[in-house]
This record gives sequence, structure tokens and C-alpha cells, in this order.
Amino acid sequence: MKILDTIQSRQNELNTWMEFMHKAPELSMQEQNTSDYIAKQLESFGAFTITRGIGTYGLVASLKVGDSNKAIGLRADFDALPIEEQNDLPYKSTIEGKSHLCGHDGHTTMLLGAGKYLAETKNFDGTVHLIFQPGEETMQGGPAMIADGLFDKFPMDAVFGMHNMPGLETGTFHFGTGEFMAAVDNWEIILEGKGGHGAMPEKAVDPVVAGSALVMALQTIVSRNVSPWNEAVVTVGAFNSGNAGNVIPQYASLKICARTMHAEDRKLVLDKIRSITKAQSESFGVSYEIIEGVPGAVLVNTATETDFARNVAETYFGASKVHYPASPYMGSEDFAFMLQNKKGNYCMLGNGEGFMVHHPKYQFNKAILPIGASYWVHLVEEFLK
Repeated sequence: MKILDTIQSRQNELNTWMEFMHKAPELSMQEQNTSDYIAKQLESFGAFTITRGIGTYGLVASLKVGDSNKAIGLRADFDALPIEEQNDLPYKSTIEGKSHLCGHDGHTTMLLGAGKYLAETKNFDGTVHLIFQPGEETMQGGPAMIADGLFDKFPMDAVFGMHNMPGLETGTFHFGTGEFMAAVDNWEIILEGKGGHGAMPEKAVDPVVAGSALVMALQTIVSRNVSPWNEAVVTVGAFNSGNAGNVIPQYASLKICARTMHAEDRKLVLDKIRSITKAQSESFGVSYEIIEGVPGAVLVNTATETDFARNVAETYFGASKVHYPASPYMGSEDFAFMLQNKKGNYCMLGNGEGFMVHHPKYQFNKAILPIGASYWVHLVEEFLK
């Protein structure tokens, strides 16, 4: 029986795993219960050596077969988002304000499905490391696992990752060589003015007005400084200040994400955020603080590993199901940090038509669970042939 057929026959089990995680989402670097659940399933497979507590709640499940020293790493993420789910599903999130609206529950399920099959068949020669990573959404988990010795404790020749993507035909694979996803820098800017009464603005210094001007000024960074041929975007995703119409608040907070595809553009954009914030703050008479998040990294797929993964997908799923070269994405992934340390590939798996990830009505297409799981199995069996 084909690998895909075997794993498809386990659709109900895959659904059970995913639905359990979907109903009980946990935010980045807080995923203790999810980590426990993953470990429990891995233990039931009976073949893996499981190492926990890597990068806080990260896990690595290792399985060596035969005599080869060759090793491969497969990575899935399992954190959720601070978004209220608006789907009417029997397995809808039961945690207010938290939800798996990026499909990380599906990613983890696919890797568990592959792990169970590999544990049963052991049709390879070498070592496979299943990497279950926390904290992808905040760009913390990947660096944390690496800092905890991921690649030192678990040597591997290459590492591979995958993400579902709405808008792409269901079950299709999309590969790209080189720069494939943007670097993201998540920053917060705190403006401090002088609070006062809304009827007497002359006796106050209004951080709302200063922040509003700053939002507009930041939009000139890309439009007037970055080449139209290059990809970059600056988004102010949150602007918080005050809670009453007749009060001029003391503080305003702007949360920003800057995304770039090239190192020189990243430096330019971040320097401009700093200089524009300083100039705008001075012109409005407010003080400011910039809180810089985890430094971003462009996700760069290596050529040999991308060709390998693409050929595996074409061989076992058909050329019509594989798209290469796929256009790069301005979305970001902390798998980029893993690819700074190891050769590898990160691809997209079509989730079909529907709402985009991070939308309150996004839904992971459970039909791709066995497709992703069987892709992982084929990748291991071919890499460790």
C-alpha cells in the first residue's frame, strides 16, 4: 500500500490530534500543556528517544535505524495566536482570545503522523530528528532551541520545514530557492506626552496626535527610500492610547512590524524608523522609547536541498502538484534562524481557498494532513536511503 494511502486511512486519528490542540491553544512560549500532549503521543509510538525542555517547551524525538551516520531534521511549530476565533466548529477554541488561526496545530499533527509511520516501518538508514518548536509567532522559539544546543545535541545534515498556505490549490507543493520569506522585526514605540483635560489641550502634550503623525510618516520609509524592485513593508498593527474622549492621555504605544527581503534594505528601514521616530517626537514635544524585538532574519533556502525536496514531491505526488519556482512571501518565519545554521528547505503546502492565516475565520484544511505527513515520510526515506 502506498504511504499516502496508509496515512489517509488514519485520517480520524490525525483529526483527533489536531482537534485536541485546536480546542486548547496556548500562546508563544507558554505551551506547556501542548508540549505535554505532543510528548504523550510520541511516547505511544514506542520507538523514539524524546528530549524535552529545549527552548523552554520544545521537543526533539529521535529515531536511529541502521548504521549510517547521516541525519535529517523535520520541524513543526505548535504555538497559537492572541486572536478570538469566529468559526462555528465542533472543535472551536475553548480559550477566549486565543486560537490556532495559523495552522500550527495542523503542522504538528502532520509531523506526528509521519513519526508514527516511521516508527512502525523504519524503512531508512540513519537518524531522523522530529523537531517540535514553540514560539514561532513571536520569533522566539527557533532561536531559543538553537541556543539550547539543538544542532549540537542533535547533529543533522539538513533541516526541513513546511507551512500551509490558503489561496494555493489544495495539496500542492510550492518551492523556492534562495530568499523565500522576509525578515521581520517586531518593535514597539512608546510615546510619553503630558496628560490633561480634553477641553484644555494647550496645557497638555498630546501623544495621540504625535503618534498619528508618526504612523503616517513611517509609511514614507518604503515608498520613498526602498527601490520599487525590492520587497519591503512597514506596518503599524496596533496604536493604543487613552480610554476616554475627554482626556488627553499621558502615553501612546505603537506596535510595528518591518519586513524586508535584503540585508541592506533591512538596515535602511530600521535606521529610518529610529530617525523618523526621533524627529517626529521632537517636533511634537513628546519623549519616546523604542523597544526592539528579536532581530529578524531572511529565510534562505539552499539550492541542493530545495532541489532534493522538490524532486521528492514530484516523484511521489506528481509534477502537476509541484510549483517551482514559487514567488517569495513577505510573511516571516523563525525557521530562518535554523537555516542560518543548517542547509535545508522550507516549502508551502496548498490549503485551498479560504481565509488567510491570522484571519478570525481561517480554517486549516484537514484534507492536507495525510499529504503533509506522507511528504515528510518520503523525504526521510529518500534522504536516508
